[in-house]
Amino acid sequence: MEEAREPDNQQVLRVLEALKQASKDIKNKPSLLKTDCNSSAINVLLELENEPGNILSDDPNLSNLSNHLTSLRILVDKLRRSQGHSLQSFLRRRVSNHEISKVAGTIENEIQAWIDRVIVEKLVTTLQVSSVEEDENVKLLTQFENRVSQGFNRDLQNLILKSKVFSRLESVLCNPKFSKRIREQSALAIDALVRFNKDVFVDQVLMSPTIRVLISMASNFSIQVLCSLIKLIKSPLVDEIEANGEIPKLLSFLNAEDWSLRIAAMDCILDIAYFGRKEAIEAMLEEGLIQKLVELQMSELGGDLIEMDRFSENETSGVCVGGVEMESKGRKEKKEMRFLENHPFASCVARFAVHLDVGEGLRQSERRAFKQEILKKVKEACVSDAEAATIVAEVLWGSSP
Repeated sequence: MEEAREPDNQQVLRVLEALKQASKDIKNKPSLLKTDCNSSAINVLLELENEPGNILSDDPNLSNLSNHLTSLRILVDKLRRSQGHSLQSFLRRRVSNHEISKVAGTIENEIQAWIDRVIVEKLVTTLQVSSVEEDENVKLLTQFENRVSQGFNRDLQNLILKSKVFSRLESVLCNPKFSKRIREQSALAIDALVRFNKDVFVDQVLMSPTIRVLISMASNFSIQVLCSLIKLIKSPLVDEIEANGEIPKLLSFLNAEDWSLRIAAMDCILDIAYFGRKEAIEAMLEEGLIQKLVELQMSELGGDLIEMDRFSENETSGVCVGGVEMESKGRKEKKEMRFLENHPFASCVARFAVHLDVGEGLRQSERRAFKQEILKKVKEACVSDAEAATIVAEVLWGSSP
């Protein structure tokens, strides 16, 4: 988009955002035209097409909007003349309301399409200019992410594909010349695209270096985005991580100096346990995962949930009737969540075993075999029989036989 048009587009953008809201209000409740006929936004919307030098005359992409505004004004005038109390007047108002709602919806869509075009064009153009300030890049990326997060829209998808937005976001994510903040916001935009339409954008993620780059960035934020993508794409993405030999790198984050990165890595490992197939789980166990988890469970942010659960049971003993029992269970779950917020590695070995046991990636026979292997490795990793007994009990108690 040309620099000379930027100020005008920003001004038009603000006007059209207000007009879009007015169109939405009319579409959802045409009666507003009678009860709130003095609304400034609605009046501007109805009179816009008649204004000399109005914003519609400067942009060919808004030519259809002018025709729709003319239709809307005619329908509104017709509605306002239908003031009688006869059945015929009532029916005319019903028909007019339906037609007004339909035209207002079309106007809303036309305005949104223009806004989408401006957002996408501005994003692609700006990301290609290295001299643009970081705040401006982040603002545009956030704006795009928010728009895509509103849900699927076919016209918007066609615009995104035509403008090759994914490739632009990918190149920014992979380019260390961009700041960490811009690269992380690009990762969020990619995640939003996958949520927008998995059928289209999952393959682009799997065929791109996105996953490798997120892992190589080695930040709390990048691993959180990776976790989100694992939840969206599931086993195919875990397969890609394992095939690219990234499992050892992920497990190394459990030893990072940054505790927030350790916590993000733990969440990622639990997601892999839930969605991963046999090869991914084997790769984690061969890299000494259980030893690392035992060490984390014994750390200051570790602990175990068995004692907390026993305390909860003692605290609510004798309460076992209907809604009271459910309320007690709810309090127990909230207590556990609060405990895990302060002790993110509490019972992490058992939690890993549970994710394997209830996950989607393994056969029942594989689950049983891995459970036995986990128990064996726990006994090898623990420095005392008491430690081993506690963790073994948690694994046996926390996952089904």
